[in-house]
Amino acid sequence: MLIDDDESLQSLIEQIAQRDGYDFCYASNGIDGMRILREERPDFLILDVMLPDINGFEVCQKIRDEDRLIHVLFLSAKGDIVDKSIGFKSGADDYLVKPFQMEELSLRIQAFVRRREQSTRVLGHKGSGSRKKEAYRVGDLEIFFGKYEVQVRGQKVQLSSREIEMLELLAGYPGSVFTREEILEKVWDDKEQVDPSCITVFARKIREKIEDNPSKPKYLITVWRVGYKIADKV
Repeated sequence: MLIDDDESLQSLIEQIAQRDGYDFCYASNGIDGMRILREERPDFLILDVMLPDINGFEVCQKIRDEDRLIHVLFLSAKGDIVDKSIGFKSGADDYLVKPFQMEELSLRIQAFVRRREQSTRVLGHKGSGSRKKEAYRVGDLEIFFGKYEVQVRGQKVQLSSREIEMLELLAGYPGSVFTREEILEKVWDDKEQVDPSCITVFARKIREKIEDNPSKPKYLITVWRVGYKIADKV
């Protein structure tokens, strides 16, 4: 699905979707977009930041407030890290700056589809084979592999698909440290696409949702100057 008021972009992305074999729908503003999203229930949303009624950040926040598990990719003519930080904080999974090559968008959608197809197994770490589990449990935290579901004390936690994929990656090998570059490479498929600083934003957002005290995390641990890990005990 696309939410963007640019008619030429609507036509181009529809052509890409049809070429690659995807169903496609679109809206030209945020209000219609939320309505169509509820009706069509797409898996992947391409969302413009600058809409004629409400901005894309607000739309994304509404989507997350409704606990919708949908991959959200922002489109924006603004590429600085401040705007990207706002986008990730509102619940975005990815960010693409205008102008962009349509083939790049196609590749990102394909990467998302590939990750979904592989979500029944835990992502491998440093060349190791994947380790099949149903869930990882530590303290009050439960991460259900392949189900895109995380619970704390038995209650489902509202996370974006990318946040869940990051947790699944770490939880596949409790106690093992992943560098920011490794997380980018395995969760984003290409570490050259995204600034490593976005991992810090994702970690902060995850902690706000799973930790009792985000400033003193016990589940998602920072290893200073190295990266992140999931605790193997609390």
